[in-house]
Amino acid sequence: MLRNYIKIAFRSLVKNKGYSAINIGGLAIGMAAAMLIGLWVYDELSFNKYHQNYDRIAQLMQQQTLDGEVITGSNVPIPLAAELKNSFPGDFDNVVLSSWTTRHILAYEEEKFIKPGNFMSPEAAEMLSLQMVRGSRAGLKEPGSVLLSESVANAFFGNTNPLNKVIKLDNESNVKVAGVYKDFPYNSEFKEVRFIAPWDLYVASTDWVKDAQDNGDWSSSSFQIYAQLSESADMQDVTSKIGNIKARKADKNELRFKPEILLHPMSRWHLYSDWKNGVNAGGRIQFVWLFSIIGVFVLFLACINFMNLSTARSEKRAKEVGIRKAIGSLRRQLIAQFFSESFLVVLLALVISLLIVQVVLPFFNRMADKEMVMLWSDPIFWAVVISFSTVTGLISGSYPAFYLSSFQPIKTLKGSGARLGLVAVLPRKVLVVLQFTVSITLIIGTIVVYRQILHAKNRPIGYNRENLVTIHVNTPDIHNHFEAVQHDLVKSGTITAMAESMGPPTEVRSANVGFDWKGKDPDLEAEFATIGISHDFGKTLDWDFVAGRDFSRSFSTDSSGFILNETAVKFMGLDRPNVEAAIGETVIWEGRSFRILGVVKDMIMESPYEPVRQTIFFIRPRTGDFVTIRINPARETQQALKNIEAVFKRYSPDAPFNYDFVDQEYNFKFESEERISNLASAFASLAILISCLGLFGLASFMAEQRTKEIGVRKVLGASILNLWSLLSLEFVSLVLISCLLSAPIAWYTMNNWLNNYKYHTAISWWIFVTAGLSVLIITLFTVSYQAIKAAMLNPVKSLKSE
Repeated sequence: MLRNYIKIAFRSLVKNKGYSAINIGGLAIGMAAAMLIGLWVYDELSFNKYHQNYDRIAQLMQQQTLDGEVITGSNVPIPLAAELKNSFPGDFDNVVLSSWTTRHILAYEEEKFIKPGNFMSPEAAEMLSLQMVRGSRAGLKEPGSVLLSESVANAFFGNTNPLNKVIKLDNESNVKVAGVYKDFPYNSEFKEVRFIAPWDLYVASTDWVKDAQDNGDWSSSSFQIYAQLSESADMQDVTSKIGNIKARKADKNELRFKPEILLHPMSRWHLYSDWKNGVNAGGRIQFVWLFSIIGVFVLFLACINFMNLSTARSEKRAKEVGIRKAIGSLRRQLIAQFFSESFLVVLLALVISLLIVQVVLPFFNRMADKEMVMLWSDPIFWAVVISFSTVTGLISGSYPAFYLSSFQPIKTLKGSGARLGLVAVLPRKVLVVLQFTVSITLIIGTIVVYRQILHAKNRPIGYNRENLVTIHVNTPDIHNHFEAVQHDLVKSGTITAMAESMGPPTEVRSANVGFDWKGKDPDLEAEFATIGISHDFGKTLDWDFVAGRDFSRSFSTDSSGFILNETAVKFMGLDRPNVEAAIGETVIWEGRSFRILGVVKDMIMESPYEPVRQTIFFIRPRTGDFVTIRINPARETQQALKNIEAVFKRYSPDAPFNYDFVDQEYNFKFESEERISNLASAFASLAILISCLGLFGLASFMAEQRTKEIGVRKVLGASILNLWSLLSLEFVSLVLISCLLSAPIAWYTMNNWLNNYKYHTAISWWIFVTAGLSVLIITLFTVSYQAIKAAMLNPVKSLKSE
């Protein structure tokens, strides 16, 4: 019986090739899109699960009350680690101190690379479940050792055994290779870590870190701590135990910030990384939900096509149903027949969709910044795919099966059984409206996301990014010869300006409290971004001054001067009666008096979607690890970079030359939202394509059904335009209804999304009009082909009797 069902189903598909192609093609595209989204969601949900102790690892976070708001950050003081080990030994298996992941110079003989890495406590190797290729996890316990990732070890040593080889770190420390571990996967928070060096080496080689550790400084929150809980410990219970550790240990000066320590589980790092006023406010989890819903809807659209075309063509099969019922077929047998056809279509669509996903996946990975692969050998994957296909077959085949099998044999054999008027047509219209409601909503959402990105991109950034380059220097050589380097490059005409700073112009790497000024509220605990710079920083960036002047070497007192941004001046209340009033005012910081020399327009150094922080710039003798250079616009960029490299090599021969264009680094700030926008655009396009495939099939069928009517109207004098409007207006009205339904849904959804950003665009009325008109035009093009084709038929042929 089953074989017979499949044979009939196959014959039906072959007989109606056009409709079969639309059905199978639409379902295949929908299933492929849903599968890609499923892989993306799986990758997001499995983030960090590479680490065996995933459920018991947490990062120590610190909450402090500043400017009346609770700020949550992962920067904590060094003594916290020892306190956790000593006071709560039964709750923690491992406590790991860690530096931030930054780039360092690794050198072996003539080979030199700049790679990101961390200094971490020896327990890190066990806690992070390093998969050792050579050596053991215990290698990190050896003094002066280093663990290299497999990619770095191969770059240095190829197939040679790297163990016990000595490499130089930052041209200062000789370290012995004690082990090689497999690179962390792309969906791990530690994916950038290419080497791990001992924490003790960091302390020994960095004076300010040594001072913070030796002095037990609870006020310097410049480090990271990771912890692995014991199997018997509960994350929430331990969090409640350790909350007031810093409040008990810190001095009275720190207590005014109401410090609180908490654990942030590894399982929530990736998807729940946003904090607002001390409360976890989600994060990428909103995109997981968004794309999960889109995936379901795209597949649902494909199922709607199948149901619509199957029910629309019911009249073609009405006599078949009538005859089969008349000769004794039961309704359940007919239902089984139609379900077999449905599952055959789904099976063919599944095979095609798997091929589509395999071909498209590399491109999709680039678009989504992933390294996903098809899980061919994963039984869970196949269980999901089979379940997924079964549900699709049931959904897409249920309505046709129950609808067609309900025909009465007497009526259908008379030719009237399938003409059920509104009963047959209304469900199809509802499904078409649903299709286009989803499609229009996706289009509106895509436009809003794009406008939000554009809104932030068009925001004034406070300096000129053109021809600006930053160079991360890991050795003191350039600083020690800074004036000579600057002289050589300016004299050669390669650059116009050059300066040092604590960080690049696109980041804030330091923030401080403890500032006092005239008129300050005694209860206000204010935090300022503090940027240490050299004299020519403003000239290099082409600062835009609102009042006052830049730092100058002509005035020795400028070492006790501040330059503030507009936000800082307003925050301090020094802008009355105008900004110029702030010039000459005194600010006290760490017991020293600083005079305000100038006020510059706000520089966007952090997120372009958030307000600019109050920022203070000051002259710092040992400025930092970053050099910013403005290339002479009259020089060709690549040649200028070669000249800069040559001069840098002259004064720092052992350091690789590595640079970043500031405009590119700034554009990276939009990367996440742009990916979401691109993905949303792709899936919105697929939704429209699937909807139009179904619409094309329906229009073709309707034109076929009304062939004689069209012939009669042509004989009676109807023009092609009259006939085109007759066949098109019904679909146009459905699209207009979809526009009305999608508008409030899209507005509510996107308004909530925009509220996640403090600096955001508005949702304008024209977005809804544009989305509606776009879909309307696409619909008319889709329907018009079949309508005009039917209208141009010779009435002599269309009026011939069967």
